[in-house]
Amino acid sequence: MKNSKSDCPINQALEVFGDKWTLLIIRDVMFDGKRYFREMLGSDEKIASNILTDRLNKLEQFGILVKTKDEHHKQKNVYSLTEKGIDLMPVMIDIAHWSTKHREVSEKDRTHVNELVSGGQKLQNKMQNELKKELELVLEK
Repeated sequence: MKNSKSDCPINQALEVFGDKWTLLIIRDVMFDGKRYFREMLGSDEKIASNILTDRLNKLEQFGILVKTKDEHHKQKNVYSLTEKGIDLMPVMIDIAHWSTKHREVSEKDRTHVNELVSGGQKLQNKMQNELKKELELVLEK
């Protein structure tokens, strides 16, 4: 890893998440269950394959994602959130909630975010536990 510009907590976060693609990849894995490169490539935002490769590598280096081989298709990689990545769930929900209040979002997304917010900590814990179980299964192999 390169040296940080400063030890400021906001700067430290921006060194990991300071571009639009990184958070969208985390969103895809966290909320949409996307685990494969091709699935992420097909997201609505149309990320270029070279940028996706770069951001996946960066997220792996920072310990946000772990990459493993698909047991059914050894040429495919499976991407899973690590504990560090799973801990981003409240932040991701807060960012999405802010957007529903201050930006134009689809009604479908507004409804989804409102369900996440209204589900509170109980729903977040359930979702985080499911991701942790998935991580354990992936790392056991």
